[in-house]
Amino acid sequence: MKITAAVARERFGAFAVETIDLTDPRDDELLVEVVASGMCQTDLHGRDGYYGTPLPAVFGHEGAGIVRAIGKGVTKFRPGDHVVMSYPFCGTCPNCIGERQSYCLTVQELKMGGSRADGSTLHSLDGAPIYGSFFQQSSFGNFSIANERFAVKVRDDAPLDILGPLACGGQTGAGAVLNVCRPKPGDSLAVFGVGGVGLSALMAAKIAGCDPIIAVDVRQNRLALARELGATHVIDHSGRVNVVDDIRKLTGGGVRFAIDTSAIATVTREAIECLMYAGACIVLGSARNGTDVSFEMPFLQQGRIVRGVIQGDSVPREFIPLLADHIMAGRFPIERMITTYDLADINQAAEDSVSGATIKPVLRMPH
Repeated sequence: MKITAAVARERFGAFAVETIDLTDPRDDELLVEVVASGMCQTDLHGRDGYYGTPLPAVFGHEGAGIVRAIGKGVTKFRPGDHVVMSYPFCGTCPNCIGERQSYCLTVQELKMGGSRADGSTLHSLDGAPIYGSFFQQSSFGNFSIANERFAVKVRDDAPLDILGPLACGGQTGAGAVLNVCRPKPGDSLAVFGVGGVGLSALMAAKIAGCDPIIAVDVRQNRLALARELGATHVIDHSGRVNVVDDIRKLTGGGVRFAIDTSAIATVTREAIECLMYAGACIVLGSARNGTDVSFEMPFLQQGRIVRGVIQGDSVPREFIPLLADHIMAGRFPIERMITTYDLADINQAAEDSVSGATIKPVLRMPH
C-alpha cells in the first residue's frame, strides 16, 4: 500500500516527507495506522549514521496507533485495538527466555540493522528497498508494520497522541526507578539531565514517594518543569563545579539513587560521586562507542552500585499499560513535556529537539 512517511536519504540531512510503498503484514504481523510517534535522539543518531543503519531509511521507534489488519497467525490482537509499538527482541536467546528481553543478545541488529531479521525491508519505492525497520516499526509514517510480539495493547480511553513516548523514553526513565531502583518512600534520588527520559524518571520517583527528588540540568525550561512535576530541589549545572557538594549538603551525605541520562563522562562521574554508602547509580544516557568514565575504586568498595539499564528493565506488555493507567490517573503527566508537530514539520521538530527548545517532540501523522 502507498503511505506517507519521512525518509532520511543522507547522513545529517533533512528528512523528506514522501509517498512510498509499505509491505503487507505477514502471518505474525499487524498493520498499524499510526496516530503519533515520539522523536528522540536515537532517531536522529540513526539518521546520522551512528548505528550503521543503511540509507535511505524511515526512522521512528515510539509509535502509537490503531490496528487495521492482522496476519492470519495473530491471536492476541484484532482490528480496532489501540497499541503502542515497543522494542524488538528475538524471544529465543537466554536473556529473552529469562524474561530480560531488553537485553536480547541480537537486539542491536533488530533495532538498527535496517531490515527484518530475514533481511527483507518494510518499505520500498519503485521496487528499490527503503531501509529502516527501525526497532522493527519505523513509525515516522502514517502506517506501519509491527510484529505481534512487540506490540502492546493499551486502554481505549488513553490518548494515543501522547502514549507513543512510553515505548522507549517513558519506560526507560520510569522503569529505571520503578523496576530497577525500587525505592522506598523517603529514599533520596537525583536525576542528572531532565529531558524526556529524566523527567519520566522524576515522575516515577514521585509516584514511589522519594524525598528529596533533585533535578540537575543546564536548561532553565527543563528545571522549571522538573519542579512542577515533583522535584523538591533543582540545581542549575551551568558553570557549576560543586554539584556533588551541593547534593551532599542537601541530603546530609549523598543520595540513595542517582539516575544519569547525560551520556557525558564528567556528569556520570558526578552522579556516582553524589551517592551515599550502598547507593546505586543507574546510567541511561546513550554514549557513543569509545566514551570512557573513571571514578575512584573506593566508591565501589563502599557498597555503591553502578549499572546500565536498557528500556527500564521492563516487560512492555506489563509495564506500558501500567504507565498508561498512571497517565489517566494524573500521576504521570507525560503530556506536560510534549510538543506536537505535524509530520510535515519533522525537520523543525528535529531542530527544536537538538536545541533544547522542545523537551519531547511528538509527530502527528496525516490521514
